Amino acid sequence: MINELTGKLQIKIYRETDNPLPEFKNDGDAGMDIRSNEDIRIRAFNWTTIGTGLYIIIPYGYEGQVRSRSGLAAKLGLQVLNTPGTIDSGYRDELKVIMINHNHMSHDVKKGDRIAQLVIKKVENVHLWEIDKGTHTAESEIENRGGGLGSTGIK
Repeated sequence: MINELTGKLQIKIYRETDNPLPEFKNDGDAGMDIRSNEDIRIRAFNWTTIGTGLYIIIPYGYEGQVRSRSGLAAKLGLQVLNTPGTIDSGYRDELKVIMINHNHMSHDVKKGDRIAQLVIKKVENVHLWEIDKGTHTAESEIENRGGGLGSTGIK
């Protein structure tokens, strides 16, 4: 639902943590910082799931995307494993972040550490329309596309 006063999408969120709610650090930021709700060690070259203590209700027609924080990736080799992780509008369980440690040293995450970003995006509800490859339309749409990974070159 759009707030009539602010013109912004309103999203309901419940928290079982004393951490701050996700927030934008600067005007114009796309992602809100998400914090860990636990102390946990991510061993070298391993991954783990980290609880946030957040339960978010994303409206139909939108999704939440959980993304890596660039500073953690660049400085420590920590990344959201399934980035962007999708939170569907029907999901109601605790928001958790799957983090991987690409570093050769373990990393300790402390409760309250900013571990990821949450981006809310509008999504289209689509209908797939199956066609036969032999039809004139299908042949021209499929065969003129090129093919394979890297088919458009690397430069």
